[in-house]
Amino acid sequence: MAEKACIKRLQKEYRALCKEPVSHIVARPSPSDILEWHYVLEGSEGTPFSGGYYYGKIKFPPEYPYKPPGISMTTPNGRFMTQKKICLSMSDFHPESWNPMWSVSSILTGLLSFMMDTSPTTGSVNTTTVEKQRLAKSSLAFNCKNATFRKMFPEYVEKYNQQQLSEQVATEQRETRHDKSSRSVSEKNSDSTGEDMKKVEGLKDVRRNKKQPFPTWVMLLLFSIFGVVMALPLLQL
Repeated sequence: MAEKACIKRLQKEYRALCKEPVSHIVARPSPSDILEWHYVLEGSEGTPFSGGYYYGKIKFPPEYPYKPPGISMTTPNGRFMTQKKICLSMSDFHPESWNPMWSVSSILTGLLSFMMDTSPTTGSVNTTTVEKQRLAKSSLAFNCKNATFRKMFPEYVEKYNQQQLSEQVATEQRETRHDKSSRSVSEKNSDSTGEDMKKVEGLKDVRRNKKQPFPTWVMLLLFSIFGVVMALPLLQL
């Protein structure tokens, strides 16, 4: 059970965080246990973690702030193992280096800074930049599958829903543009085919018109020859 000094200190720190939020960090205590805090670290721009949302927990001892907390991360990130304690100078891995003046905000700021580093430590993993970027992209979707995360951080759930809606709208717009483009090409082909048919019909008409004088001339010639032939017997008489 938490000591009075511990409860008083953690309540004070939570009020401070609410009043003056820390950039890229959101943290709040569990409604049922003030010794268990939940946090979200947002990946910094220009790093492989950009666009990522990393959810984890801090477990404070009843003797806090005189003893350090344990820190773990739940979201796959490519830097730390999940569900395993992370070795930091501000964690219970190094009680000898703990400073009671450190607070939740300073602990998480240190964790975020160490996350951008590549130094190996207990609880760290070694992955490629591409893998970290892939995990960053899928981090929010992963977090939103967690019931505790959804309860503790509804604003991030709303952000995820908005992202999904935006992606759906973008997909529909791309499909609409593709359909319009396909119809335009089809209409052009249809118009081209119609024009070609008109040209063919026109050529047929021209040919027919050119053929009409020829049979008329032949008929006149035949009539003339027939008249001469019929007149020859009369001329002999």
